[in-house]
This record gives sequence, structure tokens and C-alpha cells, in this order.
Amino acid sequence: MTVIATPLDRGEGIEVEAADLAETDSFALADPPSAEGWRAYVRGAVAELRASGVQIGPCRLEIAGDLPRGAGLSSSAALTVGVCLALGAPQTDLVELARLCSRVENEWTGAQTGLLDQLAVLCSSAGHAIRIDMRGPAIQPVPLDLAGHTLATLDSGAEHNLADSGYNERRAECRRAAELLGVASLRDAAGWEGLPPPLDRRVRHVLSENERVDAAVAALRARDLGELGRLLDASHASLRDDYEVSVPEVEQAVDACKAAGALGARIMGGGFGGAVLALFPPGATLPQRAVSVEAGPAARLREMI
Repeated sequence: MTVIATPLDRGEGIEVEAADLAETDSFALADPPSAEGWRAYVRGAVAELRASGVQIGPCRLEIAGDLPRGAGLSSSAALTVGVCLALGAPQTDLVELARLCSRVENEWTGAQTGLLDQLAVLCSSAGHAIRIDMRGPAIQPVPLDLAGHTLATLDSGAEHNLADSGYNERRAECRRAAELLGVASLRDAAGWEGLPPPLDRRVRHVLSENERVDAAVAALRARDLGELGRLLDASHASLRDDYEVSVPEVEQAVDACKAAGALGARIMGGGFGGAVLALFPPGATLPQRAVSVEAGPAARLREMI
């Protein structure tokens, strides 16, 4: 995704063109009104930047990209980060910038997301996965040597919208479980015994998923791709059965990947639709409409000539 900001010598607002959607927007700098869809992210980014002290003058924003919306591929985080960088957001503290972008999601679109997508967009590096410990947060690059294997995404065809799906409900359930267990974060829970359903299943997912993250890091370092595939399958089963964020279209996409020989496949993003991520062995033929993916660099600011 690319966002180009061009100063204007007229008016007191922002003009926006979303080239890939053939849509436009315009709004006043002083007090951007609420909106829906992609416009909410742009207006929210402008408002949050100005509230943080960034000086923004009248300008034109040109947005272009090929990330599918509603597929769990962090298109909203990419858009928000791109707008912020184009408008001069300070890059001295990437975590703080990620928090600002997260506020756009929380307060302008109603999705109670954390920092995962924003940190991934801002702190990734080519050829690496990243392990993010949200207590801090602390970010650790992990070499992504797939030894001839292929990571690919397959869109389920079921578009998800975090604000309108059960995502916020799952967040609320986790907060309630933490309260009942007397811990500030579910990562500190000793178990889930005594909790009523479905809170017990939510905690079981969180604790087991944290263990799988560390196991996946170890598998990547050992170049054990078979184990990585097993962990992808286990993660998806937990997201489906304990966290309950899958839908029939996602299950069909997972089945298509497994039928094509995937070593493992899992739902991506916040669930309730979107794409799945699968790991294929060397020589495998990807399912129709699957797209191979590689770990690329972080979002960056580029001067236009």
C-alpha cells in the first residue's frame, strides 16, 4: 500500500483519492466528522495526529494498494500507518506510533483491537517473522528460513469486519475471565478450572496459544517445518473450538489447503471470516486463488522526486 501526501495552497482541509477503489473523500482539518469504511481510518489518523501535536496543513492524499479488505491481512493497519507516515508522524518511537494507529481502530471504527497488526506493519523486516511480547511490548525478529517450503494465503470469501463481528465480544469475555481469576492479564492465569463456559474455553485458548507461539519460534530456529505445520493446525483447532471465531467458509478454505498437501493451515486476523495461512512443502501445487507470500520490510517513508 502506498500513500502520497501533496500540500495544497488552497482550502482548509484534506482531499483524498483511493485509487484502487475509485472513491474519494474530503473533510475539514479542524474537526473531521465520523465516517464508515476506509474513510474512518483516514479521518481518524488525521484527527489523532493533530491531537498528538503533529502540524498538518491542507493536502491531497493519494492511496493505492492491492491488499484485500476484510481478509484478515491487516489492510486497515497498513492504511492507517501509511497515512500517518505520509502526514509526518514522528518515527522516533514506533511503539507510540502503533498506539496512535490503534486508537484510530478503537475510537473511529469501534474495533477494540490491540497493537499486533500495527507493530507488524511498523517493525517487520525482510526474511523474518517477529515475536511480539505485548507486555512491554518487546519485539524480536526470528529468521524465516522455509527451506523451499511456501507460505500462502487463501481467501475464504467471507469478509470480516471486526467492529461488527464477535471480535469485541471475545475481548469482553477475556476481560471478564481475567476479573474472575483475579489476574491483570490471562497470560498470568494458572488455569481455567472453575470458570463457567465459555470463559473456560477462552482462557484455555489464550494459554495454549502463548505456548504455541514460543514453540513456533523454536521450530523456525531449528528449521523444523513439519513441527511448524503441526502448530498451525493446532492453533486453528483452538481458534475454532475454544475461541470460536471460525465460520464454514474458513473451514472450507482450510480443507482446500490440507487437500493440496499443506503441512498446516490456520485462520488469520481476528476471525469470523477472512483468509487462512498455510504452509506447503516443496513442489506442492497451491489451491486455486491461493497467493504465495514472503516476509517483507516494514512500512517506510520515501521521498518523491
